[in-house]
Amino acid sequence: MLVESVLGNANEPTWETRLGAVRVDRLMLDQWEAQKNRLRKHTVDGVEVALSLGRGNRLRDGDVLHWDEARATAIVAHVELGEVMVVDLGRLAKEPAELGLRSAVELGHAIGNQHWPAVVKGTRMYVPLTVDRKVMDSVMRTHDLSGISHSFVPGTEVIAYLAPHESRRLFGGADSTPHTHLPEPVD
Repeated sequence: MLVESVLGNANEPTWETRLGAVRVDRLMLDQWEAQKNRLRKHTVDGVEVALSLGRGNRLRDGDVLHWDEARATAIVAHVELGEVMVVDLGRLAKEPAELGLRSAVELGHAIGNQHWPAVVKGTRMYVPLTVDRKVMDSVMRTHDLSGISHSFVPGTEVIAYLAPHESRRLFGGADSTPHTHLPEPVD
């Protein structure tokens, strides 16, 4: 089955009602697959789906990909958010200014050198797992930055605190923020 456009989203009231009355098959995607506009994958029920979306379009959790009223079936994208490394910067404020600045610059260098996307909110930095958790943990421990600690949490625990442009940065458009299906402006 070829999908060239998204019909709507399961979170929209009209689609919520329509989908409640039919059999819904799910296309399971991770946050990185959801960024692709070309993809071939099977649904949970085994239907082969070929995505061929317009440039700049990305799938979000709940996007309706296929609707067959006569057969009372639909295919909906289900996007799984990956883990996020949470870097706690709160203790830096209590450090002498020189030490705090040095630690912040070294952290920026460590994260930037790995080409990891990041979002800073308040005294926390959020970094999506782009490589194995052990690798990210090792990088952070190797740098042993004074006043900085880190932990790992599911992306679903973080997304509620992020603005739409921040969730796009971390999850590549895989969040469930309501949207239109036009190409998004560049941030």
